[in-house]
Amino acid sequence: MTHDTLTSRPADTVRKTLDAPGTPDAPDAPAAEPVLALHDVRITDRVTEREIVHGVTFELTPGKAVGIVGESGSGKTLTCRAALGILPPHFEITAGRIVLAGTDIATLAPRQWTDLRGATISAVFQDPASYLNPAIKVGAQIAEVIRVKQGLKRRAARRRAVELLTAVRLRDPELVYGQYPHELSGGMLQRVLIAAAIAVEPRALIADEATTALDVTVQAEILDLLDELRTRTGLALVVVSHDLAVVAQFCDEVLVMRQGEVVERGETRSVLHDPQHDYTRLLIAEHDSYGLDKFLAPEEAS
Repeated sequence: MTHDTLTSRPADTVRKTLDAPGTPDAPDAPAAEPVLALHDVRITDRVTEREIVHGVTFELTPGKAVGIVGESGSGKTLTCRAALGILPPHFEITAGRIVLAGTDIATLAPRQWTDLRGATISAVFQDPASYLNPAIKVGAQIAEVIRVKQGLKRRAARRRAVELLTAVRLRDPELVYGQYPHELSGGMLQRVLIAAAIAVEPRALIADEATTALDVTVQAEILDLLDELRTRTGLALVVVSHDLAVVAQFCDEVLVMRQGEVVERGETRSVLHDPQHDYTRLLIAEHDSYGLDKFLAPEEAS
């Protein structure tokens, strides 16, 4: 028997109300240093010697969310995997720079990633069950991350894991701690994976199709949770999704990718309301307008 989520808030709470044009910025506000910055990143398939990702550039600052949209095979996931240091074996970054918290990571050896992955940058993927060991209780898996990364003793790590399960709004976290992955619903598993991803308080989180397999209600709750985390902790987010409504409701900036390159980018409302590229127009035209209506309509004068 599964125990699904508690204290759900309306889906509209994850929808961002962007400032109307002309709203002045705070005077002399210093620009935040990027947590993650990609500069003209190019990725090549060494088997075919074909360049797959062509010159992707974007910056991610604390508390901000950047959405990446595009069809399957457009290079979204490869770009994110490059930022995580987990490209498939036959793919290689052949040009450009990836700077994570001030460190150029594009040329790091695998062993040098040990201190960065999980602690500075983390990720949540689609199908959380495939990222959890079915033979180990979920709480023990989170506690193990904490023990390895923070060096806590077993009892302290368990206490911290329960706190994290509480933070991701799971009912009866003590009970969930002792359950196996097959005993939990998809929504609960995704929350467990988020708890593991934020266990050592990373500065950036990549959510790659993290809500795709979930029903609409649970999807909204997961997005609401991520939105709360970035508001409360300054967590910077990259949201990869085929669902324009998710990006429209959640992201400050959007990148549209096609065939390995960014064909359009900008503030989310501006891109969706007034797309400049034919491919962006096609994506919008093919998308169910539910959830996009407020972004496609002209903004009201303030």
